[in-house]
Amino acid sequence: MRIVIVGEDAGRAGEFEESLSYFDLDWDVRWLSEPDSALSPGEPVDVFLCGLRLGVVPGPVLLSQVAALHPQAVRILLLDQDQDSGMLQGLDCAHRLLSRPLDAGELIEAIDSVAELRQVLGNDELKQTVGRVGSLPPPPRLYLELSRLLRDPDASNAAIAQMLSQDPAIVAKVLRLCNSAYFSGGREITDIRAAVTRLGHQTLLRLVLASEAFGPTQLAGKEREAIQDRALRTSRLARRLLAGPSAELAATAGLLAEVGRLLPGVSDGSEGSIGPHYAEAGAYLLGLWGLPMPIVEGVAFQHRPGRRRSGGFWVAGAVHVASSLVAGTPVDEAYLRNVGVHERLAQWRDMVEPAAQEAA
Repeated sequence: MRIVIVGEDAGRAGEFEESLSYFDLDWDVRWLSEPDSALSPGEPVDVFLCGLRLGVVPGPVLLSQVAALHPQAVRILLLDQDQDSGMLQGLDCAHRLLSRPLDAGELIEAIDSVAELRQVLGNDELKQTVGRVGSLPPPPRLYLELSRLLRDPDASNAAIAQMLSQDPAIVAKVLRLCNSAYFSGGREITDIRAAVTRLGHQTLLRLVLASEAFGPTQLAGKEREAIQDRALRTSRLARRLLAGPSAELAATAGLLAEVGRLLPGVSDGSEGSIGPHYAEAGAYLLGLWGLPMPIVEGVAFQHRPGRRRSGGFWVAGAVHVASSLVAGTPVDEAYLRNVGVHERLAQWRDMVEPAAQEAA
């Protein structure tokens, strides 16, 4: 395996090689000081790592160029501890986000988890089932456009409201959700600019996503509304289980946990059901939409978070706990013990919100 590391301290190369030897991995690791030398299309690259800032070339821009030249490569963005905003910048271009200083064990886990996800989503039955669907739900266009706008620190509420106003149907759905039992603050919201102010950018973004993702489907109205209800409750709970930008990733993944149920021919996991599981089918659909890899992974592994090779409690674990508690299904307590958070389960159970019809 050929690993390219750009802009990091090459003085650590010897220490890093020792760590890889400890794990018995015969990897070809190259440390480069300048990004230009990393973009040669002639030599294959299996894993590419760089920091957020590389002189005049931002790390996300470099990773996007690598994606075009080496689409098979695992792309990793390295962040300092205080670069929370860099996480949001890197989501469009990186498979994984790791913290400095680079740790060989964390790198191995990151590469293994991406490979595992590719194996899950590369299942032939899954590809054939989704491929037979005559009309897949369209990508959430407004959500993706709004995501890009919100990464601009100078984006104003007026600009956000103007973008949303392009689609009156979405505005109507967002206002309906904004005034629901989950988000209502007691005063009715009647225009999108007021919704932007009340909800905040990230919550508004998820409401737009819910409006687009759970739009017209083959499901009956009540069934679709029940899925959307669970999606909102799961999203809100998943967000509370993690901190910082990871909380927003968990909230979005939780919102989309059941999106695979919108596809015909999928299994709900019950005895006797046939077809690929809706979690994997949903993750496949999100991959087609181009959503960030941590969200895709969180949906794919929501029922088997322990299958994710990277250690620790992250997005997949938060979605598993939140979706299980909201649906009233068993939580994988052995997994929670393995990642060291089992003692928090009782507290998390107390956070579960009632269904909308009960809370209204």
